[in-house]
Amino acid sequence: MATAQDTMTYLLDQLADLAGVRARKMFGEYCLYMADKPVALVCDDQLYLKPTDAVRTLLPQVVEVCPYPGAKPYWLITADLWEDRAWLGRLLQATERALPMPLPRKEKR
Repeated sequence: MATAQDTMTYLLDQLADLAGVRARKMFGEYCLYMADKPVALVCDDQLYLKPTDAVRTLLPQVVEVCPYPGAKPYWLITADLWEDRAWLGRLLQATERALPMPLPRKEKR
């Protein structure tokens, strides 16, 4: 089941105050980027945040799940928590700050 466009519209609206947030569609699902770092996935209308020690204290409860078969575990952020725009923004900002810059892609020959 793919993520609905309405879900992404709502989520991106909640994150509109943050600079550098964008989503990229991949196979019917989405990857959320902040400052060009992949910070979360949106799969089957669920938000999955990359786990970092810096964010653990911001979560009321850590639920670790795989967003799709074969994926590394991410932290599930349930839709009821998306309503707090300021908290959601702090969560993504803390995740972005804790993650290293992605390695540059190798050029194709």
